Order: sequence, then C-alpha cells, then structure tokens
Amino acid sequence: MSEEFLIVKDLHKIYRNGQKEVRAVDDISIEIKKGQSVAIVGPSGAGKSTLLHMLGGLDKPTSGEILLGETNIYKLSDRDRAAIRNKKIGFVFQFYHLLPEFTALENVMMPALMKSSYVRCPMYDVRKRAAEVLKAVGLEHRMGHPPSRLSGGESQRVAVARALINEPEILLCDEPTGNLDSKTSESIYELLFSIKSKINTTLVIVSHDDKLASMVDETIRLKDGRAA
Repeated sequence: MSEEFLIVKDLHKIYRNGQKEVRAVDDISIEIKKGQSVAIVGPSGAGKSTLLHMLGGLDKPTSGEILLGETNIYKLSDRDRAAIRNKKIGFVFQFYHLLPEFTALENVMMPALMKSSYVRCPMYDVRKRAAEVLKAVGLEHRMGHPPSRLSGGESQRVAVARALINEPEILLCDEPTGNLDSKTSESIYELLFSIKSKINTTLVIVSHDDKLASMVDETIRLKDGRAA
C-alpha cells in the first residue's frame, strides 16, 4: 500500500517562557501511508505527545504543514478542523477522560452525537452502533456501568470504543497503556492491532516503550524534539 495519507512538512512547535525558547518539535517531516501502523517512541520530554496532538488537529504548529489526505488541516477554520477531527480522527489517551455521570454506552455514543450536528444520525442508530462497538472490544456485559465501576483496562477499552464509533480513518493513541499494568497493557495493544487489521485504519501510537517498535510497520524515534 503506497498511498500517502498523512504528510508532515517542516513541522516546528516552539514555546516561549519569558526569554527562554523551548523547541518541543523541531523540523520534523514524515509521511504515513493509509493503513500503516506507526510508533512514535522516545524518552519523556522528547516531543512525542506534542507531535501527536498536532497530527490530530489539537495543537497548532508554530510553522510547517500537516496534510490529512489532501486537506491542510491548519489552513481550515477552527470549526472545520473540529469537524475533520470528529469525522476522520479517533483519539485514545493515557487517562481515559470518560464522563463519570454517564454509562459506558453513553460515553461511547458522545462522538457520534457530536457528529450528528454535521450529519444527521438518529439516536436509535447511534445507540445501536455504540453497543456494537462495545461488543467488539469485549464489554457488552458492562454497557450500563458508569466509569467508577470499571477497571482500568475496561475504562481504556471504553475509550477505544469511543474513538472507533465514527469509524475514523486514523486512530491516534497517546501512551494508551501508560496507566495500566503489563498484562492489561498487552491486551490493549492486542485490541488495537486487531481493530487495525479488521477495519484497515491508520494507527499511530505514542509510547516510551521500545518493545512497541517490533509490533508496527514503522517507528519514528524522537529526541529533544527532533527525529533521531
């Protein structure tokens, strides 16, 4: 598969603290192909999460371009970029960010309900799709439970289901197992790669775990904001 799906050109992210300049991402250019699995690895403070957030349209670069397909996402208005995120990008974070007052099913429904503001989607269909995705991640028996009654691994599976409900073209994962024990971490990685294989989504995972490099198609190593 040779289609370039995500193209990053001369990307920089500079933070300023008084007179001090911090180059969190320093002149990175990469190309990720459709359906590819990629690991972004490196030590803490290397710029991994900053890069991932820019890839997902969450953090505007100081300079450079990010093309998702043919769309330069930072040339869009904030509203249009939010629509692209909702329709085409799924996010899984280290901290699950589940809404405590809602059930697992309701948490998974949220992105689809937001999407319905752009594309009409009946509530029945959203609920049905959320139930199907929760079943796919092995949590059909926990749909009615709030986050407080879920284990860490179960909460992360809900977060994965929530990221998948809109059938994203790319799934961005920021230290998705950083808050889990080793056995649960393995099950989450198995889940992510199983999903990637089934729906051929592009998968980008940020991690400090070098073992991940053996599981992906390509590894990008960062050090001090630069590709090592």
